[in-house]
Amino acid sequence: MRIAHVANFYGPRSGGLRTTMHRLGHGYLAAGHEVLHIVPGRDYEREWTESGLRITIPGRVLAGTGGYRVIVNVSRVRRILAEFRPDALEVSDRFTLTSLGDWARENSVRSAVFSHETLTGLSETFVRAPMLTAPPVDWWNARLARRFDHVVATTAFAAREFERIGAGNITRIPLGVDLTEFHPAKYDQTLRTNLLGDNDILLVHCGRLSPEKRAERSIETAIELTRRGRRVRLIIAGDGPSRDSLQRLATGHAIEFLGFVTERDVLARLLASADVVLAPGPLETFCLAALEALASGTPVVASASSAVREVLGTDDTDNNNDPVGAVSADNATAFADAVEGVLSTSPAARRFAARRRAEQFPWSLTIDRMLALHGASPREPKQQAA
Repeated sequence: MRIAHVANFYGPRSGGLRTTMHRLGHGYLAAGHEVLHIVPGRDYEREWTESGLRITIPGRVLAGTGGYRVIVNVSRVRRILAEFRPDALEVSDRFTLTSLGDWARENSVRSAVFSHETLTGLSETFVRAPMLTAPPVDWWNARLARRFDHVVATTAFAAREFERIGAGNITRIPLGVDLTEFHPAKYDQTLRTNLLGDNDILLVHCGRLSPEKRAERSIETAIELTRRGRRVRLIIAGDGPSRDSLQRLATGHAIEFLGFVTERDVLARLLASADVVLAPGPLETFCLAALEALASGTPVVASASSAVREVLGTDDTDNNNDPVGAVSADNATAFADAVEGVLSTSPAARRFAARRRAEQFPWSLTIDRMLALHGASPREPKQQAA
């Protein structure tokens, strides 16, 4: 089977989307299928990778995103797809690429669009007028769902805005984590000591620094814990358009900005060496960074408004002492309370519970479910790939 995946907002620092595409592509190849990725970039490129053939076509920089690009020449994408002749098409985009669902139907190609973000939440965050944004969001989502055979939602949270409009083609498929790459054995005492300095508690915020991610809440939480007498050091791994304002907020506090961590092993060691990872984004539809933290044996404190509570396996907003982590109301005081609740349990119990939870999300399960959605055998022999 030939499987094509087309995405916007893909780049060297695109985090979860990039990881998802690479892991799915690698899994499809291992199962004997052919894979094509089409993504935006500055120039045209064609290269073979471990996750399939990647074709980069010139995309337009989207203002306010810190350099992310989107594909505007969709006709060029259609020509590339026509040449590849996919049996299944995956799309990671809610904006300029939605007409590809029409192309798939016209060419009898199975299609699926990923709901990587909640359009309702994004519109309310940036427009801040729910009554004005809800009708057009519902109209757009209904139109999107009609264009594709399947809408893939990674959590119930991600599926909710489509269920609200009665879309009947929602499929829930959680993402996965590399349980070898992220492991408690990556704990690095030397790294931890260097990062902590004279402090006792190591907190990590890992993610894109953009308004909807609410990284300022992690900073405010560290400041609140320090006010309570806790000797806390917060490490922020990530970059984005909000970095300058966040650095101003963090001035004078034990907070360090690492920027985007390019080496996965360094990220794995950082996550495994932390006491708690913070995931304050209220719009997270899954949050791979949180799952990678759990796989590393580190508990997570997350916004109760987000889908991370599903990843943690808790629906109790008052459950602030579960070793796997906790969910919190969206303010620094509640987040600080949740961190203290998690830290009240033994480190061994926390590491065991976090890792055990992550083991329920292997990438192999995600890959097999996606292949089943496309009507493909999970382990199709390579000679049948053509």
